[in-house]
Amino acid sequence: MQSTTKKRPKKLLDQVRDAIRRKHYSIRTEEAYVSWIKRFILFHNKRHPREMGPAEIEAFLTHLAVDRHVAASTQNQALSAILFLYREVLGIDLDLPLRAVRAKRPRRLPTVLTHDEALRVIAALSGTPQLMAKLLYGSGLRLMECVRLRVKDLDFEQHIIVVRDGKGAKDRVTILPDSLVAPLQEHLQRVQLIHQQDLKAGYGAVYLPYALARKYPNAAKEWIWQYVFPSDRLSTDPRTGITRRHHIDPSTLQKAVRKAARLAGINKHVTCHTFRHSFATRLLENGYDIRTVQELLGHKDVKTTMIYTHVLNRGGLAVRSPLDP
Repeated sequence: MQSTTKKRPKKLLDQVRDAIRRKHYSIRTEEAYVSWIKRFILFHNKRHPREMGPAEIEAFLTHLAVDRHVAASTQNQALSAILFLYREVLGIDLDLPLRAVRAKRPRRLPTVLTHDEALRVIAALSGTPQLMAKLLYGSGLRLMECVRLRVKDLDFEQHIIVVRDGKGAKDRVTILPDSLVAPLQEHLQRVQLIHQQDLKAGYGAVYLPYALARKYPNAAKEWIWQYVFPSDRLSTDPRTGITRRHHIDPSTLQKAVRKAARLAGINKHVTCHTFRHSFATRLLENGYDIRTVQELLGHKDVKTTMIYTHVLNRGGLAVRSPLDP
């Protein structure tokens, strides 16, 4: 007798996860989007999004700005998650623009370290965190760009780093400092030993983006695809259930940099991104063209790069105070 039991449709949040994975978004984006969509639904007493529209979205965004006092970037992320739900999962085009109260985007100057301060923070680090911090300062990498570097992205002959799938899903090329060639090569020798041990233990495969794993079945175990900064332990991928060695957790470097800044006696709010700000400022101080700096940083608009001209010791800041002799 043929079963008449119908397959139950997937829950809404599971549909969201499927859509995000089809788009090849990162697991960090997946977690953030799912969280915002859940908060949106709970805010409206668990009403189904199909029963809601622009008015309910406006109310939620206004709540975030007025009651929760979130930053503009946080509110924008919440909006992106909700728009993704309607467009990619529910197939509904919303009547935009929304008339929600928008969080104000503050105009702040970036925290920048002097060359001496940057070196003092780096000197207070050791091992892999120190090598990573040198890359952030010497190459202008973002934290996650450094964490996700693969062996094939380092070109020791041309002294360049190829940043794959950076912010805005763009590739770019930046400089590989001469002083880091030897330390990176020594580091990779140690990483290769770990990779060989993983292969002997039946592991050794690494996560590959998009459909590369299907297109090149053996690539995941090849040396060139391994992470430059691998984790110190194997872990299970929450999406696939596959056990493999992922890249180092970004919080490892974040914590190390904060501690190093305290040890170095730097009275500034120092983060991993501060090294990138300092990289850009040093290049402009040394006379490099702003378009060159824009290209190395991977900024879409030169206006984003222009903010570093405001922290240089020139222009208005070079004016001598009337109080000084």
